[in-house]
Amino acid sequence: MKNFYLPVFFAIALLLIPVDNLKAQEEEESSPVSVGADLVSRYIWRGTDFGSSPSIQPCIEANIYGITLGAWGAYTHNAPGAQEADLYISYTFADMVSVGFTDYFFPDDQAGLMDYFSDSNHVIEFNAGFSAGDFSFSANINLMNDNDNSLYFEAGYSFGFIDVFVGAGNGIYTVETAVPDYDPVVDPDPGDEFMIVNFGISASKDIKVTDSYSIPVSGSFIINPYTRTPFLVFGISF
Repeated sequence: MKNFYLPVFFAIALLLIPVDNLKAQEEEESSPVSVGADLVSRYIWRGTDFGSSPSIQPCIEANIYGITLGAWGAYTHNAPGAQEADLYISYTFADMVSVGFTDYFFPDDQAGLMDYFSDSNHVIEFNAGFSAGDFSFSANINLMNDNDNSLYFEAGYSFGFIDVFVGAGNGIYTVETAVPDYDPVVDPDPGDEFMIVNFGISASKDIKVTDSYSIPVSGSFIINPYTRTPFLVFGISF
């Protein structure tokens, strides 16, 4: 059944942000809204390659009194490849703890998943995060259109110029189609397993173009121990 889908994020944000506060911040700052894009050699998300192609990833985001509201996308050139258009909202407490929701939408004309206003074409995730100094941790669970209610946890630590991260999940992150030489007799339901699926290091630097403008670049070496797959990813931000 197709229903008219109205993302709850914007409705919640409008209720949480008083108009007077928004006007006051606009007077103090030039704009609470930022716009940008990343170009990456591969779209690797939580240990999985989406699209097997370079990906352009635009983003628009507003940060207002601890509330972050944004839209993020990913588009490969090998259509249908991996196309994505997400909405998200979160609230940060004391610059350390955050809670929020992400609405994942993957438009795919060949699979008939182009109707944005159909509830069945969206996956809703609840996420929570904690950061203190160089340490960070996040917990995520799918609440809608995922029969496994897949869980994913990730911890990271920054050593200055190098960041290290490790993530583990189940459900969609440990499906049998992702595993080489999968044997259904040995493991009849691999989606129930909770395994490390994302481990790696990343580094970034700014390339100076002029005295007032620099271009951020990044590199990551990622291994998915569950699928035994390595990735080396380069990215540039605008």
